[in-house]
Amino acid sequence: MLSCGAEEIDAAVMRLMLLRNAKSEKAEPGMRDRDRGLTARGQADAAMIADYMAGHALRPDRVVVSSAERTRETWQRMAAAFPASPVEYEDRLYESGTEAILGVIREIGRSASPLLVIGHNPGLHDTARQLIAPGTREAHRLDEGLPTCGLVVIDFARKDWQKLASRSGRLDRFITPRQIKTASD
Repeated sequence: MLSCGAEEIDAAVMRLMLLRNAKSEKAEPGMRDRDRGLTARGQADAAMIADYMAGHALRPDRVVVSSAERTRETWQRMAAAFPASPVEYEDRLYESGTEAILGVIREIGRSASPLLVIGHNPGLHDTARQLIAPGTREAHRLDEGLPTCGLVVIDFARKDWQKLASRSGRLDRFITPRQIKTASD
């Protein structure tokens, strides 16, 4: 189901921000994957991406975070920059594919934009690729993948998350901690 092309999106009626968890520690023997926390680099990257978002008016109206420890810690490192943003933790975002992620987003209805979803790969990367309209100059930027703490900002012309459709978004930006560091050097 195609709703509109990227060229038809003049202004962002809805904005979705997809953020992959920051760099996490390797699993120790006997440790569950969902219990892995952030490395020191991951903690710094999460704070850096939050500063970038706040400095570029990318303030979420609502935040939905996977229930895994590394995504929870990613948000904890970011939360001070967005004290008014309500957050919910969602088990369905852990180890989920595109359909599960879209299901969580669609349940939001009309209640939030911008919406920030913090989750995991490959599901988050696949979701971003599915939502971005093909044939745009910017769409190819995701070809190399979504690195840890990578942020994808997608704009939509619709006014309701329940009507979110494949290939209906326009990539506004794709930013990584490495790009932020390079720009500040």
